[in-house]
Formats: sequence, C-alpha cells, structure tokens
Amino acid sequence: MASMEYHLGQALLTIDDVSLKYDRQILKHVNAQVQDIVVDRVDENGKHIVKGQVVGFLGPSGIGKTQLFRIVSGLNKPTSGHVYINNCHCGRPDCGKDKCEVRAGDVGVVAQSYPLFYHRTVKSNLMIAAMQTEKDSKVAMDKIMGYLTEFGLADKLLSYPGSLSGGQRQRIAIIQQILCSAHYILMDEPFSGLDPINLEKVASLIQQVANMDDLNTVIVVTHDVTAACAVADHIWMLGRDHDAAGATIDGSYIVKSYNLIDLDLAWHPDIITSPNFMTFVGQVKREFKSL
Repeated sequence: MASMEYHLGQALLTIDDVSLKYDRQILKHVNAQVQDIVVDRVDENGKHIVKGQVVGFLGPSGIGKTQLFRIVSGLNKPTSGHVYINNCHCGRPDCGKDKCEVRAGDVGVVAQSYPLFYHRTVKSNLMIAAMQTEKDSKVAMDKIMGYLTEFGLADKLLSYPGSLSGGQRQRIAIIQQILCSAHYILMDEPFSGLDPINLEKVASLIQQVANMDDLNTVIVVTHDVTAACAVADHIWMLGRDHDAAGATIDGSYIVKSYNLIDLDLAWHPDIITSPNFMTFVGQVKREFKSL
C-alpha cells in the first residue's frame, strides 16, 4: 500500500518559530508543519481512500518534548512564536479562517493515565465531551454511539471506568478527545509499559483513529523509537546543538524529520518485520543518542 501515489495537500497544523525560555532556553525556533496526505487512488468500491496523518515526535527525556506538547495543545503559551490550526473556520471572532492560533481544547490531549471521571459512566464521561461542541443532546448521543461501535465498545456505554481494562480506558479517552476537539489529537507516551502484543494493538488503534477522516492528525509524543516508526508516516526529532567540547547547548528544536511514505516504510501492516524497517530504526536510534 505504501507504493500508491499521493500528494501533500493543505497545511493542517503549523508550528511557527516557537521558542520558550524560563531561567534557561528550553525551545528555540521550532518550526514544523503537518500537511494533509491525499492518496491519488480509489478503493475497489470506487471510494476515495482516506488517509489521516500520524506524526511520531521523538526526543529523549528532558529535551523539552512535554513543553512543546503543551504549547501545541494550547495549554501553554510560548515565549515567542505561534501554533496555528489552518483552514480553521471555528467561528471565533478572531478566527482568521485560513489559520487560527491554537487554544486549549482545539487539540485533544490523551495523557498516559487516560483521565476519566471514575464516578461517572462511560456515557456520562463522553456526553460531557460531546456537549462542548454539540448542543443537541440527541445528535451528541448519536455521535457517541457511532464512535463506541467503531471501537468495539458499544456494550460499555453504562459501565464505569474502574470496570474497564487499560486498553478500553485508552479507547474511551481517545473517543472523548475526538468528540471535543475534532481532528487533532496529541498522545503522550501511548506505548509506555506495553508488551509487544498490546503495543501492536495500540499502533493499530492510532492508525484507525487517523484514518477515520482525511483531516485527522495524531501526534504521538514518545521516546520509543521502534513504536513511533511503526505507526507514523512522518517522524520529527527534537534535539540540541553541541559546543566544540561536545556539551549540549540550551534550546531544543526539530533537528531532523523523515517522510516514511517516501522511504516506503509507511502503510504496510507488517512493517515491523521488514529488514529495511529495522535498518531504519537502527539509524534513528543511533541519531537519538546524540540528541
């Protein structure tokens, strides 16, 4: 499937010259853009093939991933620079239509702990999210049931989070964020502590979420190189410069990016078993050590 032709369409999310400084420089001149991936082919039923975007955002601990994560999600403001959602049409008075500066709630955030209200049912948790963007409760409920059915959780509507497995809670947390923030989702270390079987399930889930709509964009923030490369179509690597003695210089930025589609390392179901994939992962891991 990776060999099919595609082109990059409109810009969806833009990180424009973002810097962050507290008592020292954390981020400096971070620039990146997510573009719509448009597949130039139809399926056997004559329907346009839907491909959302999955970006693997890599960096070692302490390099500023969390800070950039919070800025992209609109939870924190940078010292300088901006993050824009392009082609927004959100209806806010200051929306520029072509691009709108991100605010908290525009981008869904799925934290490692999958935070849900444990005293509320799945239905209640999701209704709170859905009613943020949909005022008609019947329409909101229809959306909820559609997503629960899509993710194999329709029978959990009246369950409480405490009775669900970790994987089920993760799926509910993802649905929650889809309901209240449309096309953009940030996931913080979604592969943490998973065995190989469950890692494969989570990777499949992320791609399923992305491919529900052409405009869907999932940014996976992780230090797990193999998992990120297995699930993503693009990789961003956050790193720092070094002085003549090899010491790191404060201020991280995206030092390298990879288009895995062009490398024929995306959209293959069993890509993790490919020798070319393992060679690429080895290369990224070596580069990772120098970040």
